Amino acid sequence: MQSSGFDFQQNHFQLFGFEQSFRLDSAALESRYRALQSEVHPDKAAQLGESAQRIAMQQSTRVNEAYQTLKSPLRRARYLVSLHGVDTQEETNTAMPVDFLMAQMELREAVEAAVSERDIGALEGLEAHMKAETRQLEAQLAVKIDTEQDYAAAAGLVRKLRFMEKLAEELHSAYDEIDS
Repeated sequence: MQSSGFDFQQNHFQLFGFEQSFRLDSAALESRYRALQSEVHPDKAAQLGESAQRIAMQQSTRVNEAYQTLKSPLRRARYLVSLHGVDTQEETNTAMPVDFLMAQMELREAVEAAVSERDIGALEGLEAHMKAETRQLEAQLAVKIDTEQDYAAAAGLVRKLRFMEKLAEELHSAYDEIDS
């Protein structure tokens, strides 16, 4: 059962009926996701032929992929930048401002110290600091993408946000290490 109006050529924002914007209403995203999934869920094609079932599976996969991309600020920013022909160069461009790199090193060292001291309070403080920095980067991304349409500058912020995401992963591993 092919959903009426489903177009595989649409970008993620078009698929969900949103403007291409970094700022996104999370509740609207959730609501639209549930509505789209109810339209294209493969179970609706269970009684139909193999071709219709395959199309339903592709549609459902496409909706899930778009949802996961739009839900994550990092993935959404990366996607928006790529829609405007800019490569974030996350794998090839490791050049970062020295002050940012120094701050990253200091945070990593603080995480290591908290683990060695088994200091949950220190980890919680580091986590709060990192969340605040992440929110600040996301606010800067919103300005660069939505207001200034400076996608090259946004790519640099995406790389910084990726650093913060990796550091957050290390922090969560540190909690696990202390808890074990």
